[in-house]
Amino acid sequence: MAIVKLGDAAFHTIGELPTAGSAVPDFTLTGVDLGDIRLADYRGESIVLNIFPSIDTPTCQMSVREFNKRASELSTARVLCVAMDLPFAFARFCGAEGLENVVSASGFRSSFGDAFGVTMTDGPLRGLYARAVVVVNPEGLVTHTELVESVGSEPNYDLALSAIK
Repeated sequence: MAIVKLGDAAFHTIGELPTAGSAVPDFTLTGVDLGDIRLADYRGESIVLNIFPSIDTPTCQMSVREFNKRASELSTARVLCVAMDLPFAFARFCGAEGLENVVSASGFRSSFGDAFGVTMTDGPLRGLYARAVVVVNPEGLVTHTELVESVGSEPNYDLALSAIK
């Protein structure tokens, strides 16, 4: 398990992020159309998993906006924004913001958080995902991970996107 912070309080995740060089855990998430989003749907593509607690918080919204902006410049990768929010919340936010370069992916009926080690197990946000980024190459191998130490901080976008080959 890992430790993340919210303000001065420290709390735990259910596990650890996958390590660079390992195979990405298989997953099925839910899209805004309530259809399945599977890892297999992106076979042969690079994927950036932007993982966060909730689309209804300012820092999470900033990360989705920033990855949406940068994804428009990527021809070789897809960005999936992953949280426990219901698909309706993703649709509302991304629709209102006109964000079309990222894929909204809900983990509300998935074991994604456990497989990726990001589900927070204690503290006021228990049950939600910690803020993290996982980059996966077209062969399905993890090339970069970042568990953001403070849930209220943004990830290192440049470092994540530089892991795309």
